[in-house]
Amino acid sequence: MGEDAPAEGKSPAQHIDDRIAELADWRGDMLARLRGLVRQADPDMVEEWKWRGVPTWCHDGIVCTGETYQAVVKMTFAKGAALADPAGLFNASLTGNTRRAIDLREGDAIDAEALMDLVRAAVALNRGRTRA
Repeated sequence: MGEDAPAEGKSPAQHIDDRIAELADWRGDMLARLRGLVRQADPDMVEEWKWRGVPTWCHDGIVCTGETYQAVVKMTFAKGAALADPAGLFNASLTGNTRRAIDLREGDAIDAEALMDLVRAAVALNRGRTRA
């Protein structure tokens, strides 16, 4: 148990709040913005904390994750290869058969409407519906 015991009682949302706060730079701001857009796109989205520290958003399965690295915040869509991306947001993990990702760097702008469209399409795919 030891020092890790108190963290075990935290909700996934609290873990994500903590991650945003501990970053204390543009990455925290970017992750907070992405989180807000995901939740705005689908108010029924469930937040999870997976793989020892990855914010994960789920609705009838994993929709996307928000990973933070030194120079990039990566938003990975679990079934991104099956999603239409008319705005061309996907710019990473483009060669696989399943996932697609969006790498965001300091100063990058987010096309909020296009991102929310991707989130909604991913939820529809998880629920067994094609994109409308």
